[in-house]
Amino acid sequence: MMKDEGRAHAAFRKARLEQEKIVQVQPDYGPALCVLGLIDAALGRNEEALGEGRRAIELLPVEKDSLNGSQMLVYFAIIAAWAGEKDTALQYLAANGQSQGGYIVATYGALKLLPFWDPLRGDPRFEKIVASLAPKKQ
Repeated sequence: MMKDEGRAHAAFRKARLEQEKIVQVQPDYGPALCVLGLIDAALGRNEEALGEGRRAIELLPVEKDSLNGSQMLVYFAIIAAWAGEKDTALQYLAANGQSQGGYIVATYGALKLLPFWDPLRGDPRFEKIVASLAPKKQ
């Protein structure tokens, strides 16, 4: 966001080392794996990021925990978007919208304003998802 890719890359490399330690201690903890996936996507380690995100969804499916499982779907959508996998990102973001509690995780404001979603902006499918979450006019 500050347009300093060098500093951002260094910060993500440092964060990756710390997050990798957490994942090594808790290899079956979905949220930690998902955070590692986000970091790897930011570093351009796309295959690793996508694998980590998919594994996080397997470990914490929506059917088991609707709120936290929805978070895994949303974070995986961000991972996929950052990895250049728009179709996959939109598929998982749409799946989150269908899950119980999904609207709590991916809100209209978050999708509309947060820069995480910039890679999807302008795609009609993304804009349709955003519009579906907009406050209803009375």
